[in-house]
Amino acid sequence: MNMKMYTKFDKRMLVLNKIIIAFLVLITFVPLVYILVASFMDPQVLVSKGISFNPKDWTTEGYARVFSDKSILRGFLNSLLYSFTFSVLTVAISVLTAYPLANKELVGRKWVNIFLIITMFFSGGLVPTYLLVKQLGMLNTMWAIVLPGAVNVWNIILARTYFQGLPKELVEAAVIDGANDLQIFLKIMLPLAKPIMFVLFLYAFVGQWNSYFDAMIYIKDPNLEPLQLVLRKILIQSQPAKDMIGAQAAMNEMKRLAEMIKYATIVISSLPLIVMYPFFQKYFDKGIMVGSLKG
Repeated sequence: MNMKMYTKFDKRMLVLNKIIIAFLVLITFVPLVYILVASFMDPQVLVSKGISFNPKDWTTEGYARVFSDKSILRGFLNSLLYSFTFSVLTVAISVLTAYPLANKELVGRKWVNIFLIITMFFSGGLVPTYLLVKQLGMLNTMWAIVLPGAVNVWNIILARTYFQGLPKELVEAAVIDGANDLQIFLKIMLPLAKPIMFVLFLYAFVGQWNSYFDAMIYIKDPNLEPLQLVLRKILIQSQPAKDMIGAQAAMNEMKRLAEMIKYATIVISSLPLIVMYPFFQKYFDKGIMVGSLKG
């Protein structure tokens, strides 16, 4: 659009919007650069000089320590397994629940929706949930992390709204051609639902990848700990794994090592999310907008 068509107020608002967006990009970009550069610096240099872009002040010891530590690599693989399994289950449950609820002719549809919405505001709490997980024999297993949160009502509502926005003529044409409900869902609706499915998968994966509380409650075996729990020990408790330092190491060496691997671990733990976003971007805008505007 030609800038001459804008009023003075519109031009001022455009300039203001650009300034706000630039500010938001800046406050997001600067911490990322700080973490990335700090992961290559010796903690003593970082404390004394601050961030330095001089290669002489850089070191890869932090990454070498991280990749040589079995607990961090094991936690990374555990997090990938938990996040992927959780995301697949969440998307499958959400889509299979949302598709029939999108049909306004479904008997009892109103009561099912009310029941689902009530669960968004009321829950059993931590103690009853823990007792239930324990009685089901899921303590100290990956299922204690994956199953309890697999049903997400908000995701079901998004998927239901998306299905409601799809053309009904497609279903009517398929029925005329002799297709049954299962064929309509698998061959017509499911391919059209790829945008919302990818959005739900991304939401679930990011949420599970960043989660550590459930693992802290239900997991006692160090071999089953996700990366976030290992990272928590490094960031909060400053307790790197015992095999990363010698038995006779001084306390200051322990702190220096913890500070060094802290930034390297943050960078490594963020890589899967950074890699995923470009592949999901083309589905993200369409999926989230269509699934949220029409209700």
